Amino acid sequence: MSCSVIQSRKIESMAIEDGGRDEYVEEREQPAWFTPERMLLILCMINLLNYIDRGAIASNGVNGTLGNSTCSGEDDCFEGRGIQGDFSLSNFQDGVLASAFMLGLLISSPIFAELSKNYNHMRLIGVGLSVWTAATLGCGLSLGFWSIAFFRALVGVAEASFISLAAPFIDDYAPPESRTAWLSYFYACIPVGVALGYVYGGVVGGSLGWRAAFILESLLMLPFAIFGFVTKPVYLKTKRDDTNSKALLEKADYPTLGDEESSSIWKSPVKTWNLIVKQGSGIGEDLKLLFKEPIYVVDVLGYVAYNFVIGAYAYFGPKVGAAIYHMENPDILFGGSTILAGISGTLCGGLVLDKIGSTVPNAFRFLGISSFVGAVLCFTAFTFSTLLPFIILFTLGDFFLFATQGPVNFITLHSVHPNNRPIALAMCTVLIHILGDVPSAPLIGLLQDYLQNWRTSSLILTSVLFPCSIIWYSGSYLPAKDAPLADEPRSSLESNKPRATLLPGQE
Repeated sequence: MSCSVIQSRKIESMAIEDGGRDEYVEEREQPAWFTPERMLLILCMINLLNYIDRGAIASNGVNGTLGNSTCSGEDDCFEGRGIQGDFSLSNFQDGVLASAFMLGLLISSPIFAELSKNYNHMRLIGVGLSVWTAATLGCGLSLGFWSIAFFRALVGVAEASFISLAAPFIDDYAPPESRTAWLSYFYACIPVGVALGYVYGGVVGGSLGWRAAFILESLLMLPFAIFGFVTKPVYLKTKRDDTNSKALLEKADYPTLGDEESSSIWKSPVKTWNLIVKQGSGIGEDLKLLFKEPIYVVDVLGYVAYNFVIGAYAYFGPKVGAAIYHMENPDILFGGSTILAGISGTLCGGLVLDKIGSTVPNAFRFLGISSFVGAVLCFTAFTFSTLLPFIILFTLGDFFLFATQGPVNFITLHSVHPNNRPIALAMCTVLIHILGDVPSAPLIGLLQDYLQNWRTSSLILTSVLFPCSIIWYSGSYLPAKDAPLADEPRSSLESNKPRATLLPGQE
């Protein structure tokens, strides 16, 4: 029997005229609970919890500080606390914990993206979130550096399971005039989640201990993991590959708990492994197509530089605030600042792009200008020796930096064919982590171990934003046209009708 009731809500049939042929995309029933708004809310809550964990491990209450057990009588002696204190971690090892999730993300992202072409997205998300639930519980029970590093690597599997699947859903079902704004709602959960994680880690870690913070996270994510397994499939409206879209839909086996044969794939390790190998054979061809798209490449290159800085800010921010400006509650202060800048900046970025015209050239210009202004403000903030001007300028800088979240992911989605959006987002996520925030935390940790000056280390880090803005703005000069949208006929998109631009006289 089915585990959820299906009502007669169906995706519209789409007849798409292509070379004189009408291609039909099957009608698909949606679950009774489904509305675009509810789906957006569920995806946002999952994203929020994922990044609360990212903020919690960076908070002083969970991450802690290294003790000074070898101090002499003339020095101030203090005991270590949190993860770093309990496990006696160097700044480099501490930075590795911030990056360990990348291992799971790197391995899992392309696999989940390929599986999503033929299998139930919600079930895939359920698998990933189940791993996340077990991994965060393992973090709370870890015994040393290697055990917690292992469980942090498993956390990346969850991000892989939904980050490349969520945005195509949002882009498909958002009102056409508000696509970037809806994407911004989802990506606003990143800074807000990290900021709430600072506060959560400071409060829970400070009162109950850092282990309790991870265990509670695991319990909070468990209902979403269960939901992924019991709900019926939710289908994209986007038409699949032109030449075999109907065949793919007829052939596609979306497993449900009510279908004994198809659901058996989730119960058999052999079948699951064979499926992964089969799907993996198509990843190489998809990657070739992706990296032949100059718009996609420029978008990701700028995003890598951006994430290099933002990742280190997120991990070392409270520690820097305590060291340079002697903040009494750096977790709460940085958390509040990031929530304010993250929500307002991310939402404003999406709304502004929708207002001026959601096109790829406009998005690139917006990214270049916004990231440059943010870089100037953040760099200037670190030159001040007092707290008030620092926090004002840094919050304003964060506002402009977070304003890029909707536009940069809009470009990622609209630089490739709709059928390749999951793999495009998956590889974008992998690259911005493996070349961005994964190396940045350990490298800044090493730099700080050498310089012993957080102000200088922070200024060097912030300077990376300037080439980021140049890369992004250069993308506005590339010839571009958006990939087909789910609710627009291909013929209208391939016309030469001019579209709105940010700067007069440029197309």
